[in-house]
Amino acid sequence: MLDLTPSQVAILARLQSLGFSIVAFPMYANYVGVRRDDCAALLAPDASGFRIFGEPSWLISGNLTVKIADANRHFFVWKKSRVEATPDRLSLLADFTRALSSAINSVP
Repeated sequence: MLDLTPSQVAILARLQSLGFSIVAFPMYANYVGVRRDDCAALLAPDASGFRIFGEPSWLISGNLTVKIADANRHFFVWKKSRVEATPDRLSLLADFTRALSSAINSVP
């Protein structure tokens, strides 16, 4: 369990008010999971609040994925499941990333 500061708790409340859900990803217990629709990211607590850890990703069955290239196409992959990284999915993920970054970096 993470020991969060009052400022970090306030950031998480702001995220929820903006339509993000706070979720747990058991393999990443040292991070806070954030999800909206089919996109998710891990947040690492730091002195200023949070920073995005790694790259936000598309979810498959509620699990974080990695983006790979295969035969000149890109896919989001989790275990043996994969979905194509279509322009629409990439656009949604970029919008999610911008909104999340803005929300965690804005002063309340």
